[in-house]
Amino acid sequence: MSSGSKTALITGSGQNIGRGIANQLALAGFNIIVNGSRNQDAAEAVAAEVRAHGVEALVAMGNVGIKAEAEALAKAGLDHFGKIDVLVNNAAIRPHGPFLDMNDDEWQKVMDVDLNAAIWLSRMILPGMIDNGWGRIISFSGMNAQRGYPGASAVSVAKHAVWGLTKAFAVEFGINGITANIIAPGTFPPNDADIANDTKFSALLKANPSGRLGRTEDIGAMVVYLCSKNGGFVNGQMLQINGGVVMQF
Repeated sequence: MSSGSKTALITGSGQNIGRGIANQLALAGFNIIVNGSRNQDAAEAVAAEVRAHGVEALVAMGNVGIKAEAEALAKAGLDHFGKIDVLVNNAAIRPHGPFLDMNDDEWQKVMDVDLNAAIWLSRMILPGMIDNGWGRIISFSGMNAQRGYPGASAVSVAKHAVWGLTKAFAVEFGINGITANIIAPGTFPPNDADIANDTKFSALLKANPSGRLGRTEDIGAMVVYLCSKNGGFVNGQMLQINGGVVMQF
């Protein structure tokens, strides 16, 4: 690894959006820490794709919703690469069900994966970013958090909290050359989704002003920009990538 190369940890990067981000950052010259919680074969496949772009990849499995595993994941990356320059908090769970049917354990699981994982990982990684005078923390919100959806109260709460954490980080660590931003994706079907024959996706497609649904490269391109020299003055922002379905005011 060259001394000038940077390393990115992307949680939940064994498939879909996380996989797309891993490949886009690898194309931009970043070494990648690929993370998954269950399917190691999928994570290894992403790592092979990353290495094909001429950079280094490390597979570090672990459930980021368990504090010890999140910390072990960050430590594995730090031990292997010596530093982590970019943290992408992509892993999330989105259970659906009535608020009154959700027990404390189910609620806490959402908080741990969708919110606390970002806190635990940031505590591990931020000191090195501060020492190096450069870092990027990119998290994810979503339309659930912005508009509110029935059956998604825990997700809405967790994603709102990550938005607050992002703004706090932007203010506290901007002086250290570290930016914190949050991406709010619209509808991004899985890679293997049959959009034309899926009632839900076909309806969302018709409702989208852009005439299409999201592709993983849409998110990856934004992450690459935020991690570039030109993206260094974008800090504390929520970036909508949804084709115009939800607009800020």
